[in-house]
Amino acid sequence: MGDYMFEVGDLVTRKSYNNDIVFKIIGIEENNFLLTGATIRLSADAPIEDLKHYNNDKVDDFFPEIEEYRKLERDSYFYLPGKVVHVDMDEIFLERCMKFYKKNKLKAYGILSSENSLTNDVIESIKKYNPDILVITGHDSFNRKRKDDGKYKNTSRFIDAVKLARRHESSHEKLIIIAGACQSNYEELIKAGANFASSPKRINIHALDPAIVATCIAFSDKNNNIDLIKILDKTKYGSDGIGGIITKGTMYVGYPR
Repeated sequence: MGDYMFEVGDLVTRKSYNNDIVFKIIGIEENNFLLTGATIRLSADAPIEDLKHYNNDKVDDFFPEIEEYRKLERDSYFYLPGKVVHVDMDEIFLERCMKFYKKNKLKAYGILSSENSLTNDVIESIKKYNPDILVITGHDSFNRKRKDDGKYKNTSRFIDAVKLARRHESSHEKLIIIAGACQSNYEELIKAGANFASSPKRINIHALDPAIVATCIAFSDKNNNIDLIKILDKTKYGSDGIGGIITKGTMYVGYPR
């Protein structure tokens, strides 16, 4: 395949950014190629002359261990971790996150959504599953050069979804909301009612980062405040990528086993 033969599904990098991020082509509009991050939750586009094929089989190996959250005294006590609903606008990333939840033996429901159906899918999922933790994610991007409300690709959709979820459940402890993607407007998502949001430094976040936060909270004791900094440090880019508020965990502890 030549350098200028690109198709939907190909993995590519951008020459103008020193080929720093691997993307997947998701659409072609004349000379403009629509891209999403292969491992990060970033939306982008580029002309054909800026693209370079990525031919390395290894794209990503980030799969963090959170075993310390699951090291529970099981001789006498039993545990009921929080229930997660994960609404995602990327099918491949949703599958990766569901594998992560399954590996950690956590009850989670995954819903594949889209830009146009996000708010409806979020509300329907809350009504159907009554989760303790709600993840609202997908792809986003921040264009610093724009001066209008269009600086962010999908932040406004995440904000609308968070606000609707908060109308359904106003308590930040009864429903933990984790919202946003790469470069999202962190401050506005927190104002809208999210417990956790991306991205304080307007940087990229990893595909698994929202699921990591959700899982750590699910295995945190309902009677105790979460260790906020410890949870954020479990993510790929730490507090530069995701921030949040201190709240209680979502796991009940029972006795006897």
